[in-house]
Amino acid sequence: MTDIKRLGLGCMGMNMSNKDRAIETIHYALDNGVTLLNTGEFYGGGESEMVLREALKDVPRDKYFLSVKFGVLPQPGGGIYGLDVKPFNVKAHLAYSMHRLGLDYIDLYQPARMDESVPVEELIGALSDLVKEGYIGSIGLTQLSPEDLERAAKVHPIKTVELDYSLANRSIEQIGILDTARNNNIDILAFGVLSHGLLSDATDSAHPAGNPSARRPGMPFEFKEELLSGIRKIAQEKNTTVENLAQAYVYAKNPDMSILIGTTRKEHLQDSIDALSVDLSAEDVQRIESVFPAEKLQGMGMRNIIFRDGQIVRS
Repeated sequence: MTDIKRLGLGCMGMNMSNKDRAIETIHYALDNGVTLLNTGEFYGGGESEMVLREALKDVPRDKYFLSVKFGVLPQPGGGIYGLDVKPFNVKAHLAYSMHRLGLDYIDLYQPARMDESVPVEELIGALSDLVKEGYIGSIGLTQLSPEDLERAAKVHPIKTVELDYSLANRSIEQIGILDTARNNNIDILAFGVLSHGLLSDATDSAHPAGNPSARRPGMPFEFKEELLSGIRKIAQEKNTTVENLAQAYVYAKNPDMSILIGTTRKEHLQDSIDALSVDLSAEDVQRIESVFPAEKLQGMGMRNIIFRDGQIVRS
């Protein structure tokens, strides 16, 4: 039986310019049992939350679970320049999100990143006050160290931890964060499971064997093809796509892990729903790892931005 609860819809790309399509996708998700919706106050400068407000206005409140990130500071010309997760300011961030969403509480609230200068205990303490006041249902965290996660869990129960994880980026398996989450009964959500476009067989007219817009900056087209050749063969044997195989790999390798898929198109969401039905054995997982040389990607992955005193200090 397909466990649809292991899939959530990421709403980063939803904005007013694609509002109708995004709303259609949100409704399609809910109609097909995908109830976790994940957004951020800074997605589209707040437009993602505005789209969600319109999409959910006639949906019973108990029919979806809404996760919201806060803290990233965008700049007018695009990109980010800092992070604000100061405990004193958390209520203001939440108030603005609730206003844009048209809600009187949010199911799960989480800082988008951690600031090395903000004690974890103080940040979680401020969030736990909002739980007590009924404005948020639970607390989540993302992209942090096992030590910080352990410290956070001692202050207040943490419901979820979001981690960048894929066949091409298995670094979290080495640092102990998965064990920390499991030992504290924290749900694990993986994002970037298609490695931000790398694990895709999408095509376009300019490059019939692959989509150059869906590869990492600086990655030669031929190198991507070399990386994909092994798993493409396995995908064909399984009668599925490279994308679905990459998602199924995450499910099979980590039976307790859920996935966030960011899309504004219901067709892409259906592809991810289909991936839940791709059956992989332990032997399949080993074979996939053996034919995909993830070590070749060292230095080419998405780097985790580090913040201190609200500013970017390295990435």
